[in-house]
Amino acid sequence: MENDKQSLVDELKALLEQNVTEVKDQVEELKVRFYRRFHEEQAALKQAAEEAAAANGETLENWQPSLDQVEVQFRELLNVYKEKKAEVAKQIEAEQEQNLLRKENILAQMKDLAQAETADVMGNLQKMRDLQAEWKTIGAVPAPKAQEIWKEYQQYQEQFYDLVKINIELRDLDFKKNLEMKTLLCEAAEKLKDNPSVVEASRALQQLHDEWAEIGPVARELREDLWNRFKEASSVINKKHQAYFDQIHAKEQENLEKKQALIARVHELLDAHRDEAGEYTIKSNKVWDEISEQLQGVQTEWRAIGFAPKKQNQAIYDEYRALTDGFFRAKAQYYKSIRDVFSENLRRKRELLAKVEELRASENWQNATSQIVALQKEWKTIGPVARKYSDEIWKQFTAVCDDFFNKKREMDKAARGERRKAQNEKMIQTSDKNKLMRIYENLQQEIKTAENNILFFTGKSKTANRLVDDMQKKIDDLKAQLIELEKKLSEE
Repeated sequence: MENDKQSLVDELKALLEQNVTEVKDQVEELKVRFYRRFHEEQAALKQAAEEAAAANGETLENWQPSLDQVEVQFRELLNVYKEKKAEVAKQIEAEQEQNLLRKENILAQMKDLAQAETADVMGNLQKMRDLQAEWKTIGAVPAPKAQEIWKEYQQYQEQFYDLVKINIELRDLDFKKNLEMKTLLCEAAEKLKDNPSVVEASRALQQLHDEWAEIGPVARELREDLWNRFKEASSVINKKHQAYFDQIHAKEQENLEKKQALIARVHELLDAHRDEAGEYTIKSNKVWDEISEQLQGVQTEWRAIGFAPKKQNQAIYDEYRALTDGFFRAKAQYYKSIRDVFSENLRRKRELLAKVEELRASENWQNATSQIVALQKEWKTIGPVARKYSDEIWKQFTAVCDDFFNKKREMDKAARGERRKAQNEKMIQTSDKNKLMRIYENLQQEIKTAENNILFFTGKSKTANRLVDDMQKKIDDLKAQLIELEKKLSEE
């Protein structure tokens, strides 16, 4: 695309070496082509930036394109062209004003000749011809005055010929010469229908009309037929010219209808995912991405379609951009809300991690155990966090929990040994059945507590699994002791 724009810059440079009055159409065409590609490129850059921002879960705000040096160069060349054009226009204007003064001077002299009461026929005839010859050497005058002075020129010519009653042979000679020249113009106009370029043919026809206006009259009986021939040839070119632009307008209308159809498709696609208030109801990343991909396909089709009619082109584009921009803003807001939820979940999990780390150092094992189990349960109620934090925070939490329960398991082993020793000694030193019953009830309570606690051990690591196994072994040991006590109680 960059090389393509540079080639247009080079073409413009070459055109500026020519006469600016002869390259207007080429410059305008280059300008349209350049800025069409420039705006397409800018739109693509902005779209890419929006997609990149959306992919990162961000919203593109206050996007500004980087300075395009090729566009700057092209704009500078256009300024040079405008300056040259303005200079030429100023020069042409001055020349036309000077031409007007010269022609008004000739008209004043022709008027004197046409309105003279007596006339030196041969002398005045030569003066008139000299004035006519001089008139033909003078260029164009300001457009608002052209028709007026031309009518005066024709009027004074005809008045002069009528006044002096010039010899019929001389008059016929002028008429014949004018007939030959106007006949050539008719033939040239008739050949223009074969020109493949309608625009070039139209410009050439205008030049022929200018030349026709500069030629004097022909014999009265031939004037109408000759003019009708020239007018008919002109009509052919004018109709082709009109048909050419009608075709362009038809194509633009077709493009408008295609773009309206694309907008209808976008409406149908987006409305299927919006509520009555126009708010998007999409809750799935996959659906957001699928719709985005479909919109990108629509965008490709849109770019392949040419311009719509000038009056509707900007409006239809604005409507299209409002639809798509609204969707991508909603998508960006959706991803932002997800990031906010992830951030809140991460904050809560970090708080739980901090609490577990505090409880890890507690020596009140029973209280700390119940609190940690509760924290583990609360952890499960918290939703996901961003992927880059998920594994790390989970590993930290489970590591702290595992460390606590490993230490608790060791402490439980030592405590059970001490309790057994104390119980045995107490049983040896103390009689009657009531003490055994208390021991029996304590064992039941301890078994109940252990069975209750084992339900909260939900860790997924090997350490957590070992802790569950140890707790189950403890329960089995306690139950075995309970059976032994039951035997002793039944014996007493």
